[in-house]
Amino acid sequence: MPLELQNLTGGYTLVPIVQNINLTLQTGEWLSLVGANGSGKSTLLKLLSRILSPQQGIVLLDGKAIHSQPPNVVAQKLALLPQQQTVPVGLTVRQLVSLGRTPHQPWWQWELNAQDWAKVEAAIEKTQLEKFSDRLVEQLSGGERQRAFLALALAQEPKILLLDEPTTFLDINYQLQLLELLKELNQQQGLTIITVLHELNLAARYSSRIALLKQGHLWEVGTPEQVLTPNAIAQVFGVESVIIHTPVGLQVCAISAVS
Repeated sequence: MPLELQNLTGGYTLVPIVQNINLTLQTGEWLSLVGANGSGKSTLLKLLSRILSPQQGIVLLDGKAIHSQPPNVVAQKLALLPQQQTVPVGLTVRQLVSLGRTPHQPWWQWELNAQDWAKVEAAIEKTQLEKFSDRLVEQLSGGERQRAFLALALAQEPKILLLDEPTTFLDINYQLQLLELLKELNQQQGLTIITVLHELNLAARYSSRIALLKQGHLWEVGTPEQVLTPNAIAQVFGVESVIIHTPVGLQVCAISAVS
């Protein structure tokens, strides 16, 4: 198993936001973290990506603690697409994506070699950005920009990709384009994915498993059919719902807030 969380506890102050999380991620699966606002989804992702250090417990990547490994070593296996990216001024898409090769370069090497540039071009091709490769990043639309940062992450050649609400600020067309691209990478290349998703129905449609979080605790983990039940949704989200089976799988129809 590529990623394992053991009694993971952490947050931003001495008061933990997520507590005693035990979870394993299998190679090639897509796990989505879902829960109400303030449940600890993004905090958990920051602990997994080394942005935050745990107050207790450990995160193992291929059996080794990620917080005790050099950042460049972890970045060769694990990449993060944050919710809000800082858009670099004056960089083209190709230049942005080339930054993904940094973890693979020795400290004395300033220029990318031919093999690195081949990886950059492959990432651009995977995200269908060839015609935008020489365009400035700040000139891209929201959906195009999200794909450019995804290409940056893919250029790292990670085994595991973490995405924090990747569909935020995107219209439904771009949401589906991005998630279908991730689905293709997951199924055809075996890329292991962890997403924080705000939209339950997108999580149900694309995830292998779903982890329900409530007030910093792991409420339940399983397939969408196992965990997205009316009772669980009422307990975790405070919403009465019905489950509908559609051509794209299970979908949740919210009825009303639980009184």
